[in-house]
Amino acid sequence: MTALALALRQPLSRLRSAVGDRVVLAFLGALLALGVADSAQLLPSVRFVLEALVSIAPFLALAVGIAAYAAASGADRLVARVFSGNPVRTVVLASLFGALSPFCSCGVIPIIAAMLHAGVPLAPVMAFWLASPVMDPEMFVLTVAGIGSGFAVAKTMAAAGVGLIGGFAVLALKRTGGLRNPLLDDASGGGCGPGFTPGEPKPIAWRFWHEPGRRAEFRQVATRTGLFLTKWLAIAFLAESLMLAWVPAAWVASAVGDGSVFAIPLAAVVGVPTYLNGYAAIPLIAGLIEMGMTGGAALAFATAGAVSSIPAAIAVWALVRRSVFALYIGLGLGGAILAGLLYELGGAPI
Repeated sequence: MTALALALRQPLSRLRSAVGDRVVLAFLGALLALGVADSAQLLPSVRFVLEALVSIAPFLALAVGIAAYAAASGADRLVARVFSGNPVRTVVLASLFGALSPFCSCGVIPIIAAMLHAGVPLAPVMAFWLASPVMDPEMFVLTVAGIGSGFAVAKTMAAAGVGLIGGFAVLALKRTGGLRNPLLDDASGGGCGPGFTPGEPKPIAWRFWHEPGRRAEFRQVATRTGLFLTKWLAIAFLAESLMLAWVPAAWVASAVGDGSVFAIPLAAVVGVPTYLNGYAAIPLIAGLIEMGMTGGAALAFATAGAVSSIPAAIAVWALVRRSVFALYIGLGLGGAILAGLLYELGGAPI
């Protein structure tokens, strides 16, 4: 075997593996079906997917880097110990930390996957998972400027509140003996997390790059996590592009802006599949308020969309067991409705 063949052997093997991946095949099949059914939409959708992946790349790189660093340095064990103490304290801590963290609903997935692999109980993970995408410091400032300080404060409180609701709901369910082993079997072995053997001792080495084995583990975890998220998010962004193309914005505005008693729950339901993690959500929500959407409906819409957008939901579907996925969607939806109702009852200051 020539030197060139040896050099190309590993990249070609990875290419064959990628082409044979069921997720990649599903994405290519969806593009083929779209080309047949609506050829005019094919190029705009491909462009949308590429632009969305590029726009979220810095946030995903940060999250993947943190997850890989935690695995290679052994800090994941430290995180597990921090969040494995008193259940009430850990849920409150995770909710507050999540409300201030800079991760969107997609960027938070590598973090929660790493936490679950590290043995962190599901209750604080769920609290952080639900709270993190709703608000962060930069989003707070931009929300004050684009919508108003009252709405920004309410959204921050909603972030922490949804996290608390989720964490304590999981605690209650765990006491009944449910929600054991939340990760899917294939996700545990080759998905989105570090993938170490539970109970395996590993001393913490903050400067892990001095050890070849830890450097290799960092590369392995970062590569596996990045590929896992990229392929699932590609499908997710393709679905979102079709939703934006085929569901008129005027219909959304009319559905959630009539001020009826059903406006808040309907706004949350409409918000669930909508990707509202980007800062473009601020002018969108401001425009909906100008079109007649109430403050409570706007908060429900923004909260539900931030927690459980289509891209995040598809990635989560590939990561956790169906019972955990259903709980994640239900808590996000229920928490958003409750936040909107409380905000509306409080006068909904914008």
